[in-house]
Amino acid sequence: MKLGARIFKTGIAITLALFLAELLGLSAPAFAGIAAIFAIQPSIYRSYLTVLDQLQGNIIGALVAVIFSLTLGNHPVVIGLTAILVITINLRLKSQNIIPLSLVTVIAIMESTTIESTDYALLRFSTVMLGVLSAFIVNFIFLPPKYETKLYYKLTHITEDIIKWIRMTLREASAYTLLKEDIEKIEDRLKQTEQTFDFYKEERKYSKKNAHVKSRKLVLFRQMLLTTKRALTTLRLLHRLGNDIHHMPEKFQTVLKEQTEYILIYHEQTLLKFIGKVRAQQPHKAIDPSCTGKRGLIDTFMKYKLLEDEDENKMLYNLFPLISSIIEYGEEVEHLDLLIDSFQSYHTTENSFEISGEEEN
Repeated sequence: MKLGARIFKTGIAITLALFLAELLGLSAPAFAGIAAIFAIQPSIYRSYLTVLDQLQGNIIGALVAVIFSLTLGNHPVVIGLTAILVITINLRLKSQNIIPLSLVTVIAIMESTTIESTDYALLRFSTVMLGVLSAFIVNFIFLPPKYETKLYYKLTHITEDIIKWIRMTLREASAYTLLKEDIEKIEDRLKQTEQTFDFYKEERKYSKKNAHVKSRKLVLFRQMLLTTKRALTTLRLLHRLGNDIHHMPEKFQTVLKEQTEYILIYHEQTLLKFIGKVRAQQPHKAIDPSCTGKRGLIDTFMKYKLLEDEDENKMLYNLFPLISSIIEYGEEVEHLDLLIDSFQSYHTTENSFEISGEEEN
């Protein structure tokens, strides 16, 4: 089991919050540590938004807690009613994410036996906000997320698995049940990668430096993600239609395998070009000269005419989505290759990605 950066940042944020609370002589420093736990976010931009949201939530919690404490006291029943009201207000404001910390503020203020003035409430409010700010500082300074590295390795590892399974499926060497289970796992990994892409996209907003270059990088990663998705769709169709492909004439199977293998090799070379291991504008050539391309695949498939009996045409009907997916997969790879060439040609001084040798985590 790997310990991610967020785990370390949470520990550092708690330590910093407790240390600062004790240094400033704030009462109940534990509330600062608790607030830091809720405020840690996976990106700097989201951490910034969290500070703003938590400020709003804490103000609501503090105001309601002070009003109820001064008028009704701090009996456990009163604290419970205060919590219900605070939750209701946050829900009406569509601020569900800040409810937990708002309740921490309520308890921090109302847990004392007496509240003689608003100064006490302000002190506890400050303690909670200190924890939020500590989390933001840690998120900004310590272990900043390397999204380009994460995205590249996540997408590369997923693509490698997809390409491996496509090749095994074309050779009829894949186990049906195992492949089905692995496709589901790959889908889950792609969803996690999409979330990482969202973090990366958000992270571009806090700085306008080199905005154009960063937007071009964003386009490249989006296309890389779309290409991987299309590869997965192709794998899913090959897996489902394996029996139909097997019953097609041998010539068609050969053309299908050659064109798909051509795209797989092209995709692999494009991923290497992505990080500069293959020269930009390097024309891609089929490894096998006999590969006729997507035109040959379509021509070969169209030679098989529909029959009068609809039941006998089911196999051809089923293969239409597969042929379309293979063609679209190839077009996505071509588009990715074109974007990479364009980026590396027009941004000659800033055309490198911040990709280190780290493995996917």
